[in-house]
Amino acid sequence: MDATYDAWAGPTVGELGELVVLDRITSRLPAGSPLVGPGDDCAVVAAPDGRFVVTTDMMVHGPDFRWAWSSPEDVGWKAAATNLSDVAAMGAVPSGLVIALAAPQDTPVAVLEGIADGFRLAVDALAPGCGVVGGDLSTSATFTVAVTAFGDLGGRAPVLRSGARAGDVVAVSGELGRAARGLARLFRDGVDAQGEPDRAATVASGADADPGVDRQRRPVPPISDGPLAAAAGATAMLDLSDGLAIDAGRLARASRVTLDLDADAPLDEVALHGGEDHGLLATFPAEALLPGGFRRIGVVRDRGDADLLRAGSPVPTTGWDPYADWDGAAG
Repeated sequence: MDATYDAWAGPTVGELGELVVLDRITSRLPAGSPLVGPGDDCAVVAAPDGRFVVTTDMMVHGPDFRWAWSSPEDVGWKAAATNLSDVAAMGAVPSGLVIALAAPQDTPVAVLEGIADGFRLAVDALAPGCGVVGGDLSTSATFTVAVTAFGDLGGRAPVLRSGARAGDVVAVSGELGRAARGLARLFRDGVDAQGEPDRAATVASGADADPGVDRQRRPVPPISDGPLAAAAGATAMLDLSDGLAIDAGRLARASRVTLDLDADAPLDEVALHGGEDHGLLATFPAEALLPGGFRRIGVVRDRGDADLLRAGSPVPTTGWDPYADWDGAAG
């Protein structure tokens, strides 16, 4: 069975109450440098050039993570990383996070503290200077983490999905396929006889120590490469959350072009169709020097019959779909 809180002891959120729990969480979170931080009805965050980008994402126990496979620190890290990567994909620098947690009454406070630690670790590693500026705490039968992230464009124009033009170079930054391989390992070796996520099986099989599993639980998106891409003249960009092929199709449709992948680009089926690495896909003018960790994988062509080609042949734009690839059941 998918163990929920067996590994974490101590008082529960129901026993301590909201005010005490909030104090124990906020003391562990990165503060950043808001004009007004947690404690008032709203935070006040600077928007130096008069604009800011904003995004939101949710992680629900069952469809999005399982306690049998992830620690609280893992959940906090992943919730931070998935939002920070969306900010980077617009060419912005992450400036603040707002976190809402809904937890069952019997949740040990140690679980929430661990999630806060995961947020701090992710922000320190991926977006130093960003902070958690506010949030909310509630109760629910299903554990839910909702994050809203803000970013500073630094005077640059946002990089949209709709700017790619024929002749541009297609490039990626970050890993491709490693998180999907980790998830496949968990589904194969981290389950009980009924196919349900199981902590004991995950440890006994060695899956718990698999580097791919670690990337599935704690993705490392190239956050700093987003602003670098914007400064280098990127014409279009997006976060690779659902897989290269499906996200490339989104960029192609938004820009009304076709993306043609190079025949010799090192892209196997998992790299093409696996998700949750949270790398960046961008297009650049042909003469641009690719910044940071970006590497060429193809070229933009005039709109044809397919969104995505590889050496001229159509590639299915399929990838992770939470409604098709998971039963959506609450954990």
